[in-house]
Amino acid sequence: MHLNNFQTAVFSVLDQQLQPGPLLIGFSGGLDSRVLLELVARYVTQRPGFSLQAVYVHHGLNPKADQWLDFCAQICEKVSVPFTAERVEIKRSSRQSLEDLARQARYEVFRKHLCAQGTLLTAHHQDDQLETLLLALKRGSGPRGLSAMPAHTVFASGYLFRPLLHFSRQQLATWADLQQLSWINDDSNQDERFDRNFLRHRVIPLLKQRWPEIGATASRTAGLCAEQETLLNEIAQQDLLICQHHDGSLLIDKLALYSPARLHQLLRFWLRLQTGVSPSQAQLQKIWPEVAMARQDAMPVLVWQHGMIRRYQNRLYQVSHCAEPANATTELLLRVDHPIALPGGILTLKSAYAGTAEIRLPEAGQQYSVRFNVPGSVKITPVGRQHSRELKKIWQEYGVAPWLRPFVPVICCQENVVAAAGVFICKEYACPDTETGICIDWVPQPD
Repeated sequence: MHLNNFQTAVFSVLDQQLQPGPLLIGFSGGLDSRVLLELVARYVTQRPGFSLQAVYVHHGLNPKADQWLDFCAQICEKVSVPFTAERVEIKRSSRQSLEDLARQARYEVFRKHLCAQGTLLTAHHQDDQLETLLLALKRGSGPRGLSAMPAHTVFASGYLFRPLLHFSRQQLATWADLQQLSWINDDSNQDERFDRNFLRHRVIPLLKQRWPEIGATASRTAGLCAEQETLLNEIAQQDLLICQHHDGSLLIDKLALYSPARLHQLLRFWLRLQTGVSPSQAQLQKIWPEVAMARQDAMPVLVWQHGMIRRYQNRLYQVSHCAEPANATTELLLRVDHPIALPGGILTLKSAYAGTAEIRLPEAGQQYSVRFNVPGSVKITPVGRQHSRELKKIWQEYGVAPWLRPFVPVICCQENVVAAAGVFICKEYACPDTETGICIDWVPQPD
């Protein structure tokens, strides 16, 4: 591409992907983000309906960070872009690289500052994509990892867009020189202890020397992998509709009908929906033989970094409770139309008209309360039953797993069980269709 056409080409990419609205740039002051800021600042002056803001994240990792903050503020003032800076504290961990921790901290700041339906713009380019692809190969990633960075994706309450992803760093640098732009040279980018820097300075120059077009071809590979991953996810979504129980668990009898490859893809997809991440290949290969196919009288558990995978009544569960269940002696009084925060969710007893109510209004002088860990020996008679049964048997009949029971709010009236939120209502407290009463609104909160 002729360099005189560089700005035109970037504007064309922006025109294709952006709708008028608020834009946010992650601005570090380095070459890449300096070029992006200059281009987008010019773009919004020529296109109506856009607003632009830049945010600088001060990681506190480099003694020059304060100087860089000042530099970024001056550049933004020069190009008439509102500027915000935010300091973050990086808590070092032996299990995570400093690069990953800093990146997570940056994106948390971006989430905070991105307007609803706004677009975050980052300055990742073709060479960054090649680095990401090589790092995915190093980790042994599948199509999802080899998809590298998408040009456009959902992010926080808006979108994330990388408009420079198909341009090389050399194109950016040459254009910046021609425009006489100034930028920050971060000395930490020379530290080859960091994987990306090692690739950038040692590996990629050799690859480009041998194959000058490898940046473009790697981008095509990433795009093809992204396409394959989309197809695999569509298949997994269809399989999930067949295999998922209404409580989110997976039906083992249905899973057994799939080939190992299709089963593994479905398990990855399910766990990613449940936790936001996928298990490692080693963890994935243990789920079926060690949990699903464990002997029938066992209570198998596979512990991984995002919780536990367990089996109950021939179903697989992902268990990731962070909250502690309430003590068995805890009793909280309930007021109608007043939500109450409980371990695992929000409970509200709502006023209801005749025909829509679930339980009766409490009698004069009585009040409903909520308890947890009600003894399993307590006998109750759910709606639709003629005879009472012990609560522990009712839990089993309704398929409530043992580790979930401590989190189910049990509504009581004095010493009598009225209902278990989201599970059953006791016959003697059920509201007739001809009476006004109360509906039980139980909204479990994600872990």
